[in-house]
Amino acid sequence: MSISKIAIGGDHAGFDLKEKVIKFLKDQDIIVVDHGPYSADSVDYPDFAHPVCNDVVDGKADYGILICGSGNGVAITANKYSGIRCGLCWTPELAALTRQHNNANALAIPARFINEDIAIEVVGAFINSTFEGGRHKRRVDKITPDVSFLC
Repeated sequence: MSISKIAIGGDHAGFDLKEKVIKFLKDQDIIVVDHGPYSADSVDYPDFAHPVCNDVVDGKADYGILICGSGNGVAITANKYSGIRCGLCWTPELAALTRQHNNANALAIPARFINEDIAIEVVGAFINSTFEGGRHKRRVDKITPDVSFLC
């Protein structure tokens, strides 16, 4: 699959890194939908993660990238969505594996724990990796629970 559009969002802790990731993606000729925040002023990460996830689920973006201080808040928010598989990644190897083995369609980055160069490598590994299918497809297919037994 060729990537044409990525939705991106996060929080104040991820603002500076988000701006650098946007530049990197645009340099790769990828259209970026920036859902904010648009400054480093304190904000609540779910307000920016939800629009990113909606774009991915609705097919308005191929992938989502979410950036906050630890990466955990945006990842937890994203993984509440049916159809989103968001991996929290801080190395390029993890980013490649979350695409290859988990068919992730969203990437969470911990802005306070990796530097800009590593973050760009993480994004590059994520967008340049593809799902391997096979035994991994069988496992990914089992992620969504059978809710018929839940009351």
